[in-house]
Amino acid sequence: MSALSLRGITKAFGGNQILDGVSLDVEAGEFIALVGPSGCGKSTLLRILAGLDHADRGEILIGGRDMSGVAAADRNIAMVFQSYALYPHLTASQNIAVPLAMRRLSRVERLPFIGSLVPGQRATRAAIARDVTEMATSLKIDHLLDRKPGQMSGGQRQRVALARAMVRQPSIFLMDEPLSNLDANLRVHARGEIVDLHRRAGVPTLYVTHDQAEALSMADRVAVMMGGRLLQIASPEIIYDDPAHIEVARFIGQPRINLLPAVAEGGAIAFGGLRLTLENAPDRKMPVTLAIRPEFVFLSKNRHDGLAAHIERVEFLGSEVILHCRLDAVGETVVAKVQPFEASGLTSGDAVGLRLSPGRTLIFAEDGSRLAGSVATGDAGLGNADAGLAMSDAPRERAHG
Repeated sequence: MSALSLRGITKAFGGNQILDGVSLDVEAGEFIALVGPSGCGKSTLLRILAGLDHADRGEILIGGRDMSGVAAADRNIAMVFQSYALYPHLTASQNIAVPLAMRRLSRVERLPFIGSLVPGQRATRAAIARDVTEMATSLKIDHLLDRKPGQMSGGQRQRVALARAMVRQPSIFLMDEPLSNLDANLRVHARGEIVDLHRRAGVPTLYVTHDQAEALSMADRVAVMMGGRLLQIASPEIIYDDPAHIEVARFIGQPRINLLPAVAEGGAIAFGGLRLTLENAPDRKMPVTLAIRPEFVFLSKNRHDGLAAHIERVEFLGSEVILHCRLDAVGETVVAKVQPFEASGLTSGDAVGLRLSPGRTLIFAEDGSRLAGSVATGDAGLGNADAGLAMSDAPRERAHG
């Protein structure tokens, strides 16, 4: 039994379909990143899970229990918002204590002055204070307990929000872009902290983000959402290397994957005047898209060695160089990610040769779906026009981001 199960969640606003039959299982202790462009329905799905909104159709099961009609307060779900949603007039200690006070103290016990007269109230508040201090210490924010949100940095407020979510020991964690308000360096550091906290807590987590680097570096599995539908759910490695849909391939990866319009015919792929023989290429004639990641486009300073091209733009990024090259034969732009020594001395306008790794080439049908058996392997059957595909398939380290 999955810790969390979504079955056919559908939601529309004013005739606009926001969620279209979303189904997903989150296992105990699993960290799933829900990634997609802004407006694809990610945050709406989280709000429905938390009980802050209602689905038009579908069901939510937590630990096998149907959540239909169960109030948000009774779902034992903790949610961390993009804005952190801290009470500005309360200290960090008081903010962290809020969910514990709501669960452990009666309405009368929470009243000032009068509540202190209720037997056992002081002992309960002392236990809450101990839990708050313990959680703050584990997150290294115990020195912030007396500060209010306005006296803290963005990273400190983010930790307080995480502490408030974790202190109640929920059955599910929901996180809605909790790092989007942090600067780039702090975001990278905070990713590691959240993953470490997740592992210690062992609570199933659904993490919403539009940042693919967060999704790929943090999650056990990545769920890619487009237009209110889940296009693929898989490990980060599979999402990157083996995308099931062209939109997944297009969205994941930086710089973006190269997409070349082509035609499948007679067991080969043709685009412009080029004919690339690929293993398992479709026999029947059909329009396709040839796709390859920039790190699997190899560079030669000899324009006759591979596909002849001219460099349009050079981006130096320190540890790597991004080359934007236009193929002479077909006029399409191909992006290559190379090491600085490979691009040494190259500038805009220079002639180069490009080779596409056959074992890393993907083919997508006109409807965006991956064609079965479309990944080429080996260099057999390549003539002069196919030279751009017959290259060394030497391994090159890649970064998901």
